[in-house]
Amino acid sequence: MDRLLVTLLIALLIPAGGVSAQDTRRPSHCIAIADATPHAHFIQKASWTDPVPEYSVRINYVAHASFLLQTPGGLNIATDFTGFLGNTRMIPDVVTMNHAHDTHWTAFPDPAIPHALPGWGPFGEGIDHHLDLGEVLIRNVSTDIRSWQGGVEEKGNSIFIFEVEGLCIGHLGHLHHEPSDAQYAAIGRLDVVMVPVDGGYTLPRETVVRIVDRLRSSVVIPMHWFSGGALAAFLGEVQDSFVIDRRDTSFLELSLRDLPPRPTVVVLRPEWLRDSTE
Repeated sequence: MDRLLVTLLIALLIPAGGVSAQDTRRPSHCIAIADATPHAHFIQKASWTDPVPEYSVRINYVAHASFLLQTPGGLNIATDFTGFLGNTRMIPDVVTMNHAHDTHWTAFPDPAIPHALPGWGPFGEGIDHHLDLGEVLIRNVSTDIRSWQGGVEEKGNSIFIFEVEGLCIGHLGHLHHEPSDAQYAAIGRLDVVMVPVDGGYTLPRETVVRIVDRLRSSVVIPMHWFSGGALAAFLGEVQDSFVIDRRDTSFLELSLRDLPPRPTVVVLRPEWLRDSTE
């Protein structure tokens, strides 16, 4: 979609006086615009260390719930960051974290990381992120998590949304309940969503299926699966509604024009990052 047209649509969709004079934050186009451009194909390149093509985003599945998002401008964004991405000297520009388990966060992110974003705030209060880096807008929607004692920490998890190159990319984190209508509205359109499919540690499988059916994202990337059995069970539940695309690679590159014509589950093979030896 032409960027000028996107800008004009956003201007028309935001009511006059709907943004206070003090709020200078860039509005979310994922909430303002609820359509996308289909009828194209995925692009693939040779390595995560290659430059990202213009107007595209590279999504690398690193491990468990950790992904590395890369932009044409050279930004590196790590999700559910544990402090380790592999045998690489690369320091991400942004890391996001959730603290349900230590496989989703670190208490000691490298101080050289410019932006370390926790998905929680003071107990029960949540946190509000709206990080505008020009090329990327990163925001979050707080959700609840279960505590080890069986209680609930309200707003202890965050669904992080990354708006880049016209795409709306969502990472559900360690989600423990289906979002409310208000939370779905705050999430907005998601062209790509990373969803936990373990079937129990996060959400029952039937709840996950309801979520992906409602979001109806063009690309669904399963994560947080501990066995091939959990992944296969999820794929079996959604195969009538989604195209299943199994990859032998750990990453994909796509642009707004490359979204598949039908909602597709893309299975990536997780792989730690390694610096190029060339």
